[in-house]
Amino acid sequence: MKQRVFVFSPRFAAVAGAALLGGALVAAQAPQSGTLPLEPFKERGASITPAYEGWFANPDGSFSMLLGYFNRNSKQSLDIPVDPNNKIEPGPVDQGQPTYFESGRQWGVLVVKVPKDFGKKTVTWTITSNGETQAVPFSLNNAYNIAPFKEIGMNNEPPKLAFSQGGPKFTGPPMATAATLTGKAKTPIAVNVWAEDPKGRGQEPGAGRGRGGTPTVATVSLHKYRGPGTVTFDKARLPVTAQGGQVTANATFSDAGEYLLRVQANDESGEGGGGFQCCWTNTYVKVTITE
Repeated sequence: MKQRVFVFSPRFAAVAGAALLGGALVAAQAPQSGTLPLEPFKERGASITPAYEGWFANPDGSFSMLLGYFNRNSKQSLDIPVDPNNKIEPGPVDQGQPTYFESGRQWGVLVVKVPKDFGKKTVTWTITSNGETQAVPFSLNNAYNIAPFKEIGMNNEPPKLAFSQGGPKFTGPPMATAATLTGKAKTPIAVNVWAEDPKGRGQEPGAGRGRGGTPTVATVSLHKYRGPGTVTFDKARLPVTAQGGQVTANATFSDAGEYLLRVQANDESGEGGGGFQCCWTNTYVKVTITE
């Protein structure tokens, strides 16, 4: 089994960001052999690398580290349970990380909270897939301080999501479970989402464009995050065409058990916020499935 431990280098961040859709640092100094951090996609058999979007301060004095990942397999999504092959250290190995890794670069799927006296310590996320281990340490380096709730240049903010009409709104990094659903295996379950997008200086309502040039407020996408079986969506990506508009996707679960879905919303800044670490929203939906 190969193991690669990457150490962050601020100078490298610009290179990694440009190569990964203008986004955050996935890995720093290139290893001497094996899978390189910026190696092209393979259909199968490649590794999964944790990605660091950056950190931000919380009102209580603690800090939150925003993490994503890069699955280099173009046709292989992987279930990796929380165990030595999918662990975050120090602390309990289960810190809410995904156990299902879909293909490609997934942005800001997880927040790891650390105390205000964390100092120069590091948090390391280790993922072993296809016989290769990628272990990336994250720190509170000033170079990775981000503002995920407002992009300063344009005053842009992430879309806001609700899961009932007039219900609580969720925005920015995933900090909570937004909704709880129940259903039966192999029976579609409706996931209803209401979305709006605050507009900043220089932004016009409906600035984004969907297919056919239709103005969009935001694009909502649904993803399996955890769970014992497969999850299929009749619509995995849905354009929201009016402020506060509702979209619905039907999710079908192959087996009974507890699942987490990740619901993401992007405005016109696109995946990863175009490299600014703002402005997109992720949150979770818990689904309990019976036979």
